[in-house]
Amino acid sequence: MKIHLLAVGTKMPAWVNSGFDEYARRFPPECRLQLNEIPASKRSKSQDLQRIVQQEGEVMLARIPERAFVVALEVHGKPWSTEQLAQQLAQWLMQGRDVALLVGGPEGLAESCRQRAEQTWSLSPLTLPHPLVRVVLAETLYRAWTLHSGHPYHREG
Repeated sequence: MKIHLLAVGTKMPAWVNSGFDEYARRFPPECRLQLNEIPASKRSKSQDLQRIVQQEGEVMLARIPERAFVVALEVHGKPWSTEQLAQQLAQWLMQGRDVALLVGGPEGLAESCRQRAEQTWSLSPLTLPHPLVRVVLAETLYRAWTLHSGHPYHREG
């Protein structure tokens, strides 16, 4: 199984790429984490932001792998503890499908992406900067993987 992180935005700071890559490389071959960046459209005061988000959503939808289970990351999505995420990961693995995690740009996800999602997930009720979301997601998913597989990385308490 592959976990595809489809995220709006390119040209991230070096610490973001380094942090994401650090955790992504730790995943075993049977559960890979892969980043697919969606270029953010240029924003200006005169542009229709709703149309920009819609265009980014169209690109994102086109990049979802065939048959992938789609999860939208939304502030109003379902919050999961590490243990609950490990259970979700186990379910995803049992389905035998890739998973596509959708992260929108500054204005969020397009409505078409929300509608395509089979599940919504909230990392936090806080609004997190999109570059930081990538690193948090990679670490959180890795932690869930280690809990699922009995690796000592995750320690309770």
